[in-house]
Amino acid sequence: MGSTGGMGGTGGTGGTADGHGAADPGGAQPLPGPAESRAHATPGSGAHRTFAERYPAHIPLPPTAPHPAPPRPSFRPVTIRTARDAVAASAGYLRWLGFRDVVQPEERSTSEVDLRAPGLVAQVDPSTRPAGLRAVECLWLNGLSSTSVSVFFSLAGYTPEARARADELGIPLFVLDLTGTPQPVNTPADALITTGA
Repeated sequence: MGSTGGMGGTGGTGGTADGHGAADPGGAQPLPGPAESRAHATPGSGAHRTFAERYPAHIPLPPTAPHPAPPRPSFRPVTIRTARDAVAASAGYLRWLGFRDVVQPEERSTSEVDLRAPGLVAQVDPSTRPAGLRAVECLWLNGLSSTSVSVFFSLAGYTPEARARADELGIPLFVLDLTGTPQPVNTPADALITTGA
């Protein structure tokens, strides 16, 4: 009879271990499944990123260099025979540099400006004497008052004082030959040809 009681005790213990009894609070916890592992994965972890995350469909292209501006066509000069031809040749050259709406003002005597355009004032001296210091300074003042670029064209060149002052003020100086092709005579003129309007 005593052994039978022991058997009963043993059977009670077996009923707990067959999976139908209450779980032991201190026992081992079940291992998480694949779905739970993905849910607890650290964001950005390479081991649990999807194929689309690791290999995106859109790969940005590397930046490309800007396309250079197309070169200007060759300048077509106007043969200079009169003072009006000198003004026309200078106007055509300014348009070739990129200035738009180059016009001759109606009253030149008061301003001593032969050509105007948005952001531009220009003087053309068709005389046989070199342009002097006063002419360069007057052109600079006209450009300063209208916040415009000042450009000087002369048929006979410039005095040394005028050239030195134009360099200080940054005024491009050009000499017109009889073929109507302006030639730069100082650094600001070279820069204007390079950059354009």
